[in-house]
Amino acid sequence: MNRFDLRVLDLETEVQVLSVMTALGVDPAGIKKMAGKAQSLNVLIEAVPCGSANIIKQEMLAIGADAAVARGSVTCSRPQTDVLLMGTKKQLHALVQRLPYQPFGLATVAQQLHTLLIHYSQYPTYLVGKDCRLELDRPQVMGIINVTPDSFYDGGMSCTIDDALRQAELQVAAGADILDIGGESTRPGSLSVAAQTERDRVVPVVEAIRSRFTIPISVDTTKASVAQSVLACGANFVNDISGLTFDPNMAHVVAQSGAGLFVMHTRGRPDVMQKDTQYQDLVAEVISSLRYSTCLAIEAGVSRDKISIDPGIGFGKSVKGNLEILKRLSELRGLGYPVLLGTSRKSFIGNILNQPQAEQRLNGSLATVSLAVARGVQLFRVHDVEATRHVADMAWAMTARC
Repeated sequence: MNRFDLRVLDLETEVQVLSVMTALGVDPAGIKKMAGKAQSLNVLIEAVPCGSANIIKQEMLAIGADAAVARGSVTCSRPQTDVLLMGTKKQLHALVQRLPYQPFGLATVAQQLHTLLIHYSQYPTYLVGKDCRLELDRPQVMGIINVTPDSFYDGGMSCTIDDALRQAELQVAAGADILDIGGESTRPGSLSVAAQTERDRVVPVVEAIRSRFTIPISVDTTKASVAQSVLACGANFVNDISGLTFDPNMAHVVAQSGAGLFVMHTRGRPDVMQKDTQYQDLVAEVISSLRYSTCLAIEAGVSRDKISIDPGIGFGKSVKGNLEILKRLSELRGLGYPVLLGTSRKSFIGNILNQPQAEQRLNGSLATVSLAVARGVQLFRVHDVEATRHVADMAWAMTARC
């Protein structure tokens, strides 16, 4: 009896599928037809009326795929159900073509599914800021410079202009792509400072760095008046941990200035955010919140290519919650924006590795960076630029997107 060698191929991306088929010598026309069959996707549609859900399930079965619905949906003994689509990319695209012919507004579902599939499969290639553009052809490293006395790791290290300039010089030399200047600590339990205090801390530093370096600058602030001042003196991006929810004028200021924008998910202000870390579905809430923030930005006039999203590791989340987000980072890609991740030396790493001091947490931080690159994150906000640059570039080289 002949013996055949069998093995499982882990084909996570379309590039990997194409590479294997090309190596097999498959006809190019065949590759085009079959590539979409090699990757399976699971798509959740929430709160679908049972009549519509039954049609979706029937259509999925008709194309050789399936859909999971709640018990009682078939008989419509319940008003609605979530629907889990389970199929290949090719099958899901086929569903997009079939649903517009069905009633109950399923043409809208088709349109939304089509957009989701595009966003999930096509990574953003650049991010625009005021007078600058970040090319996302490799992971981008955002170096942290906190001009605060009380930040959890580097508080007091860059409070003078000379210290901040020295830190900027070191980070640029180490391979930073962008610098993030913060004038107010947002560590758990921290209190807000007055806008004028924050402005006095960051404006001179932004001016000094801009006079010496051409590197893009982001300013970490939730206050529109501070953002307006720093953007006028040379900053290119605003990094708003509140996702535009703390100051109703922030979206307008960003739009009027032409700045780029990072929006983050948090639950409450830093002084209270860790008092409630229970969620029914954490990732669903993060995605919903980020979708809301991006809508606020777009409605104010910020273009899509100027927006990046951040799930807010450590902001209103438990250790378990932070790990859940890290495991499911790829789900954020469905929103269609570059993803920024900030895990650097945070306390959840210390809790897992029994490292109470932030100074101990470099290796744990780098582990999250490597995993996140593989799951589609394109920007990293970090204290340790050189180490992150090396790990991110190595992880990128091992993915099929480069």
